[in-house]
Amino acid sequence: MVLNEVIVIDGGFATQLTVHVGKSVDGDPLWSARFNATNPDAVVKTHLDFLEAGAEAIITNTYQASVEGYKQYLNFDDKQSINLIKETVKLAHVARDLYLQRGNATKPIPLIVGSIGPYGAHLHDGSEYSGSYADRVTKDTIKNWHRVRIDAVLSAGVDALAIETIPCLMEAEALIEMLCSEYPQAKFWISFQCKDGSSIAHGESFSDAALRIWHIISEKKALNNLLAIGVNCLHPRFITPLFKSLNGNLSPEQRLPLVAYPNSGEVYDVENGWTGREDCVPLESYVSEWIALGTKIIGGCCRTYARDITRIKNTIKASVE
Repeated sequence: MVLNEVIVIDGGFATQLTVHVGKSVDGDPLWSARFNATNPDAVVKTHLDFLEAGAEAIITNTYQASVEGYKQYLNFDDKQSINLIKETVKLAHVARDLYLQRGNATKPIPLIVGSIGPYGAHLHDGSEYSGSYADRVTKDTIKNWHRVRIDAVLSAGVDALAIETIPCLMEAEALIEMLCSEYPQAKFWISFQCKDGSSIAHGESFSDAALRIWHIISEKKALNNLLAIGVNCLHPRFITPLFKSLNGNLSPEQRLPLVAYPNSGEVYDVENGWTGREDCVPLESYVSEWIALGTKIIGGCCRTYARDITRIKNTIKASVE
C-alpha cells in the first residue's frame, strides 16, 4: 500500500458524532468509545457522514477503547471488552458496505483504518497531551497495554492502523518496535501530538523523533509497511513549521511521507470548553503547503466536521486538475 497520491481521511469522530447523539461527549472518561456499546447506529451514521463527504479512509472509533476503560465504566469483563473493540471495527465495515450500496460501487473502496490511541487516553487525566507517563512507566508496560487492543482491531479486519496522538518518543518507539517484530504484515501510520511548531507534547524535537522512528523501521526492514509519519490533534498553524523541520531541506525524492490531521484551531479548556471558532482559518487553506512538504494523508481531528472534509477534498481535487 504505497501512497502515490494524496488521500483524504475523515475528521473529528467525536465531533461529528454529536450530530447524531445530540449532546457533547467531552468529559466522558470513555469519550466517544461509550457509544460503541450504547448507540452503535450513531457510530455507523458518523462513519457514513465522512464517507459521503469524500473521505477515502475512515478511522475506527477505538481511540479510547480499552479493556481497562470498559471494565471500569461499563462493568464489562475482559472478554466483553475485547469483543466490543472487535464489534466497533465491524461498525466501520457496516458503514462502508452501506456507502458502496448507495450508488458508490464504482468508486474506489474506502480504507478502514484501526485507531490505536495513546496509553494516556485511558488514564483520563490529560496525559495524552503531555506524555508525562513516559517518566514513570516502562516500554514493556506500554507494549503489553497496546498489544491487547492491536490484536483485537487487526483480528476484526482493518486495512491499516493509525498509531495516533502519540505524545512521547518512548511510546512511539515501543509501538513501532512491537509492530515491526510482532505484526510484520500490518500497514500503519504514526502521528505525534505536538505542543508547538517544533516539539512533541513531551518535549522531544518532532524532527528528531520522526527520524528516530524512521530509522527503527528501516533497521527492521519494514519501510514497506509504513504509510506515513506525522501529526494529529494539534493547532493547524503548527504543522507547516513542524514539517519544514523534517522535510524542508530535502528533495521530493528524499522526503518522508507525511500525515496531517489537525484540530479546527479552536482551543479547549475544562471550564469553558471549546472557544475561538470565529478565529479559525479553514483547514483547506493550509492544504497546498502541507502537500508541497510531502504530505500524503490529510484530514481533521477535534472540532472538524464532515463538511470540513468535503472542503479539503475539493481543494485537493482542484489542485490536481
